[in-house]
Amino acid sequence: MSTASSSKNWFDQGGAAYARFRPEYPPSLAAFLAQLAPTRGLAVDVGCGNGQLTTQLGEHFDRVLGLDPSADQLANAVPHPKVEYRQSPAEQLQADAGSASLITAAQAAHWFDRPRFYEEVRRVAAPGAVVSLLSYGVLALDGPQDRALDGRIQRFYADEVGRYWPAERRLVDSGYASIEFPFDEQPGPALEIRKRWSLDEMLGYVSTWSAIRSAREAGQKALLHRFAAEFSAMWGDPATRREVRWPINMRLGRVA
Repeated sequence: MSTASSSKNWFDQGGAAYARFRPEYPPSLAAFLAQLAPTRGLAVDVGCGNGQLTTQLGEHFDRVLGLDPSADQLANAVPHPKVEYRQSPAEQLQADAGSASLITAAQAAHWFDRPRFYEEVRRVAAPGAVVSLLSYGVLALDGPQDRALDGRIQRFYADEVGRYWPAERRLVDSGYASIEFPFDEQPGPALEIRKRWSLDEMLGYVSTWSAIRSAREAGQKALLHRFAAEFSAMWGDPATRREVRWPINMRLGRVA
């Protein structure tokens, strides 16, 4: 067992951990969305967090607005010369009417008051603008030798901290398939996130789960640290890198 990894307090981190450990989207996602947009003038990324997708959109658009209600997230946002971050809720977007050719929300729309958000989408959308709600599902350890590790983290996700996930998490697990989407919808490409992670990176990512925060606040620190110790022992050498993947789900449409 790695004493350092099993004893470290993984589950008491904030926006800095989110910025460090949340997986980045593949560059092909931003390129695909930009190709669909009617112009490359302005993209608006709503619920941008610390800018994982926002900065990638900056490679394709003249300007990008990254909007998030959390000051902590924005304080840890990745700078980019074409990106401006603003503290703004999804239901009251700080963007001009008719200005945005692309409106995205990545791993965020399940938190929104969506009818109000959709009203704002229609307000800020330029003619023919594209809107995309993105999410990524439960991670999987992909190597054939990693089945036991994958089973352990799946049990932790569903059974041990499962009751601490907010109700909105079910929308993510379903790939947003059940939410209302009042736009001219079209299918998106099959994409996924892939990483090769060490133990530190894997447990750092787990520390960003909202269920972890809720479990900690409910006095379940022993549960969290027991999982970290067991998972560390199963992983072996903390420096060993293992294949991790997440499927990307997309609701994609055009604003009429």
